[in-house]
Amino acid sequence: MSVRRLAPDHVQPSSFAFTAANENWADQQIAKYPEGRQASAVIPLLWKAQEQHDGWLPRAAIEEVARKLGMAPMRVLEVATFYTMFSLQPVGQHFVQLCGTTPCALRGAEALKKVCEEVIGPQSTVTADGKLSWLEVECLGACCNAPMAQINFDYYEDLTPENFRKLLGDLREGRPTKPGPQVDRSCSEPLGGGDTLKDPALFDGSMIGAGDWQKRITRQREDAIKIASEKAAAEAKAKAEAETAAATAKAGPTDVKTAPAPEAAAPARPKPSEPKQPASAAQDTPSATSKAIKDTPAKAPARKRTAKPKSEE
Repeated sequence: MSVRRLAPDHVQPSSFAFTAANENWADQQIAKYPEGRQASAVIPLLWKAQEQHDGWLPRAAIEEVARKLGMAPMRVLEVATFYTMFSLQPVGQHFVQLCGTTPCALRGAEALKKVCEEVIGPQSTVTADGKLSWLEVECLGACCNAPMAQINFDYYEDLTPENFRKLLGDLREGRPTKPGPQVDRSCSEPLGGGDTLKDPALFDGSMIGAGDWQKRITRQREDAIKIASEKAAAEAKAKAEAETAAATAKAGPTDVKTAPAPEAAAPARPKPSEPKQPASAAQDTPSATSKAIKDTPAKAPARKRTAKPKSEE
């Protein structure tokens, strides 16, 4: 793995500023994060700065990103030197990042390094025509197709010294190239073709069951959708009924209006007295005294005693 250092001063630009379009893009990236968390946008801003400056990050670009995010320049430099996706030296039009970790090393990456040194030169140098440069990097995640290299944004896999030398020549001359495996295999399947799932019955549906299985599965899906809809409707109805019951209970008995009793059921009231009657008789209800008199039974008339003659005495 190469040492990560900034480019020499004589190749460093005196200043850096985002273009208007990239400035607007950077502001949109910063706006994704809450106040006080703008530093989270450091990686996308460094990537955009590298993209704008011919594929590499000068010191002035790192300082501009730090200023825009309110970070110490050293903190941004720590990020830029940690990730090999950021190039700290000038790169060629076709930047070759060669994987040198264990799987690729076991499959011939050391031979590919020698090809790079012969065709391009030492690491982090650009050919005289500005077409090629290369750098050894950490694992790029295509171990089953080792050895491999990333050139700009494309992966080139299953490399050998012969096809790799031809690939570099095609890139330098502007001839078309084919990203992906450089041997006769599709994606990451075994060399010579796949060894499994060769029987069409394994994937054409014939093993699922007799009859038209596609219609059966379609019908099962429709039934499942219907059941789900009915369940949702029942839950909505139960919820509405529960809300209505809760509202009624909350209202209380005082809020329930009672219809007035019909006039025939109302207790009789005495009519007002005529003007010629005494004032006591003009009361709407009989007094307690009159009621008591009415309810007391009449006494029998006293019996008159007859005096006896003196002779009888």
